[in-house]
Parts: sequence; C-alpha cells; structure tokens
Amino acid sequence: MNFDFSDDMKLLREEARRFLAERSSSKQVRLVLDGKTDFDRALWQSMAELGWLGIAVPTDFGGSDLGYEALCILAEEVGRACASVPFSSSVYLATEALVLAGTPEQKRAWLPKLVSGKAIATFALAEGAGNPSARKIKCVERDGRLSGTKWPVADGAMADFAVVVAQSADGTPSLYLVDLTASGVTRAPLQTLDPARPHFKLTFDSVPAERLSLDGRGWDNIVKFIERAAIVMAFEQLGGADACLASATAYAKERYAFGRPIGSFQAIKHKLADMYVGNELARSNAYWGAWALTKNAAELPLAAASARVSATQAYDFAAKESLQTHGGMGMTWETDCHLFVRRSTILSGALGTTSFWKDRIVTSLEMRNAP
Repeated sequence: MNFDFSDDMKLLREEARRFLAERSSSKQVRLVLDGKTDFDRALWQSMAELGWLGIAVPTDFGGSDLGYEALCILAEEVGRACASVPFSSSVYLATEALVLAGTPEQKRAWLPKLVSGKAIATFALAEGAGNPSARKIKCVERDGRLSGTKWPVADGAMADFAVVVAQSADGTPSLYLVDLTASGVTRAPLQTLDPARPHFKLTFDSVPAERLSLDGRGWDNIVKFIERAAIVMAFEQLGGADACLASATAYAKERYAFGRPIGSFQAIKHKLADMYVGNELARSNAYWGAWALTKNAAELPLAAASARVSATQAYDFAAKESLQTHGGMGMTWETDCHLFVRRSTILSGALGTTSFWKDRIVTSLEMRNAP
C-alpha cells in the first residue's frame, strides 16, 4: 500500500514552503512574541487569498475542496515555519467542526466567512488542566444560553466565534456555536510558554448558544472529531520537528571546534541521527493517519493516536536536541531555537497530552483484538 502523496500534493507542499519561507520568517513570529501584534494578520489574509483557509471545505461554501491530504500538507508547512496564525484553531478545528456537524443553515452562515478570512473561529474544549473527558465538562447550556468557563483556549482573543463543548440539558456533551462578541463573554489572557500562540480564559455568563446538528452530540462523536484534528496537528508538529533537525544539521556543519566542524564529532552525529529516526517514525505514523482520515478508515482511531504520540515525542525531542546542538548560542534570544521549544510544548498539551493518546492506542488495540 502506497501512503505517499501524489505529485500534485508534493507541488502544493513546495509552493507552500516557498511562500511561508518568504512571508513567515522568524522576524514576523517575534513581532507576536514581543507583543507588538496579536497574530500575523497580513499572512492570514494571504492564506485566505490562496484558498488555504478552505482547503478541505466543499466548494458549495466557498472552499477549495482539495481534501484532507492537502490540509495535512499545509499544516506541516505552517508548523515548519512556526507561523503565528490561528491555523489549527480556525481551520482544522472550528471550520472542520462546522463541515462535519453543522446544519445547512450554520454552514451557509459561517463557512464562507471563515474561508474568506472575514471571520476567525476557535475551539473551546478544555476546562483547566488535565486530559479531555466527559465528566470534566462543567460548561452547561440551558434554554439556548451557555454558562461556564473554558481555558486554555488558543487564539481566543482574535476569534469572532467559538465552537464550544458543553453539557446540554439532558447531560449530553454537545458542540455549540457561540458569538464571542456577544454580551456576557469575558476574555482574559493567560500566561503560557509561547506568547506567539496566545491562549485565553473564556467565561460565559448566559450567552446565546446554538447547538450543532446531532453529529455534534455525545462524547463519542466529540472524541471522533478530536481524533481527526489530532492527525492534522501531528503534521503541524512534524513540520516543526523537521525544521529543528534542519537547523541543527546546518549549524553542526558551520560551527567549528578544535579545528573541525562539530558535526564530525560522534556525540553530535548521534544527536542528529536520533532526531532523524524520531522524525521518520513520526512521519510514517502521520502518513498512515492522513490515509485513514482521507478514507475514513476503520483504523482511524488507532492511526490518530499513533500519529499524535509519535509526533509529540519527535517534536519535543528535536526541539530540545536542536537547542543542545547549538550549545551556548542556542540559549540566546537571538537564535530561533526557543521559538520551536515553545511551540512544541504548547502543542503537546493541545487536544490532550501524550498520556491521553497512549490510552487511546491501548483502547483501540483492545477493541480491535476483542473476540
């Protein structure tokens, strides 16, 4: 079975990589990190003009409808550039929730705005520390009004609306559309390791909420949606891990010690080799996940968990080892190593930690091997 991408998808990757190299340099990321802007608005609008924001959205709603393979490729390149845009929050979380579970009216109302960049959305799942679970959902909806608190919520400041996980009147976890500009919504910034991807605490005080269709009801349906997003996020992590390896390799070739490149020393060779092995394992699992997502295969739960675990571990290892390879220079503000350490850490806790996804692997294997 061939899990590789088609020639058209490879061309898309090349063009996306070239575009982001020109438009999302570390200088642009640092503008957000230093608090001079909340995100790279010019880059976001350019993404909209290129059709990236609706890459997997049906053409009936203004999207490109190029499929999940294209979405995975773009996520990888966004991760490689460490771009400061709400790509995960708005594109493969909130937008995807609308595509999968929105009513026809909800899709017509919001998808064209999201695709064009006129609106930005986020996904509000967590309610404090810990992994996702139905029993932790305390945010409630009663008579079309939502009350509760969600944190941390990525990109909560710039989002126009949120897809919120909350308990319905019958106690069933469901997905709700909430206008974040409505009265009763409070947004409070949170201190995180990566200010270039700001997170917020959202408080809802009897705010109007509109439930998505039946496909967005029930914890099992919500987990299925999270699994799909986890595959795309694994590609974003993979892109970051590859960037760390490339940076470490380039530095090892140009940095001299004792009259020779440090890359010629066995200790550095082993670091780079271990980074490469971790990245390639993550790539294999991510490609399997992309196949399962595209085909909506029965193996999707296992593929999603495997991709998520291996990508999280690869990015964490590559970011730290790249910093170590850079030595004392790696600890300075001027180098870009810390940008990837920050991003790898913030992504590792999104949609559940590694322990959550390891449990999903065990559960999937148990279900598959059950008599």
